[in-house]
Amino acid sequence: MSTRVQARPAVRRRAPRQARSRATVEAIVTAGAHVLGRLGWQGFTTNHVAEVAGVSIGSLYQYFPDKFSLIEAIRQKHFDEVLDVLRALTSGRVSLKKRIEQLVDGMFAVHASQPALHRALLEDAPLRAESQSADAAFLAEYLGLYTSFIASVNKGEKPGRNEIIARTLAAAIEGAVHDAARQGEMEALARKQELVHLVYAYLRTCSSIQT
Repeated sequence: MSTRVQARPAVRRRAPRQARSRATVEAIVTAGAHVLGRLGWQGFTTNHVAEVAGVSIGSLYQYFPDKFSLIEAIRQKHFDEVLDVLRALTSGRVSLKKRIEQLVDGMFAVHASQPALHRALLEDAPLRAESQSADAAFLAEYLGLYTSFIASVNKGEKPGRNEIIARTLAAAIEGAVHDAARQGEMEALARKQELVHLVYAYLRTCSSIQT
C-alpha cells in the first residue's frame, strides 16, 4: 500500500543555462537519487544531498527550494530514462522476439541501478498536486510509444485494439519489473527470460502480429 502524502507546493527556483550550472544540477539530482535510495524518504535531507553532491547548501537552494522540488526532479529523470528505452526500440527487420528482449532488458536496466530508489519513489516519496500535469504528460507519451510499438508489429489491427494491447503490455511489464525491484531480484536472469516469454506468447495471440 502506498504511503505517499501530499507535499506543499514548491517550484524549482531557476533553470540551469550554462554548462557548469547544468553539471551542478545533474550532480545534485544524482546525489539526491543516491541518498533517497540508500536512506529512504525519512532520511532524505537537502543538507545530506548537498554533502554527497559536493556543493554548498546555498548552491542547492539556487535550483531546488526544498526537498520536495528535488524529489520531483529525481522522478522526472526516472521518467526520461523509461521513455528513452521505449524511444530506442529497434524497428525494421529485427524480429519481434529481439525487440521484446530489447524492451525487457532496457526496463530492467533502468530499474536495476538503484532498486531501493524506485521503491522509495513508488511507495514513500510525496507526490505534489502540481506534479499531476507532468505525470499526465509522461503517461501520454509512455502509452503512445507502447502503442506505436504495437502498431509497428500489428499493422492489420484496428488502432483501438492496438491501444488496448499496448496498455495491457505496459501494465504487465511495469508490474513485473517493479515487483522484481521490490524483491531485490533485478539481476535474476530467469526473471527477465520469463517476462520475455510471457510478452512474446501474449503478442503472438494477437491477430496480425509479425514475428
